[in-house]
Amino acid sequence: MEELSYEQARAELAGVVEKLEAGGATLEESLALWERGEHLASVCQRWLDGARARLDAATSTD
Repeated sequence: MEELSYEQARAELAGVVEKLEAGGATLEESLALWERGEHLASVCQRWLDGARARLDAATSTD
């Protein structure tokens, strides 16, 4: 299983979006790009959720 940093996933996601917006890909290529984009967006969200949890824990006044 691949282990991407937030920055790696975000950069690749930006590239996927550019390719999709540029058009010209076949339906199969577009679907593969979309699926990869969904995966990368999920990776980014997990990183952001983890960062939020750490910030919340650090600022908690329990």
